[in-house]
Amino acid sequence: MLMIYQIIGILVGLLGIVVTIIRFRDGKMSLGMLTVWSVIWILVIVISFYPESTGFFATITGIGRGLDLILILGLIGCYYLIFRIYNMIENIEEEITELVREIAIEKKDSESNSKDNPKNDPQNKRK
Repeated sequence: MLMIYQIIGILVGLLGIVVTIIRFRDGKMSLGMLTVWSVIWILVIVISFYPESTGFFATITGIGRGLDLILILGLIGCYYLIFRIYNMIENIEEEITELVREIAIEKKDSESNSKDNPKNDPQNKRK
């Protein structure tokens, strides 16, 4: 008989797979990330069906209990995701800085062009 935590784990895993596929279809996720997240959600479902399997893998890796293995892997996964997010933020900051520089240069060039040629200045047309 399935315990309540097993049912919740299976439902969360199925929901995770559905959301992952929808995000991939909408173009918000790459094929690599689709694969990674699908494997993670499938593991959640398998571990929910067979919770004793974590004890088997824990003894193979030299970790005492199955729950310890899950927590260690989860912690490592969280650090990896934090590292990826940090790198994404750094890249976005660099792109924003470059865009702001380009906009400032274009704005300065357009202002200097309108001062050089008063006929093309939109403010002079209003006067």
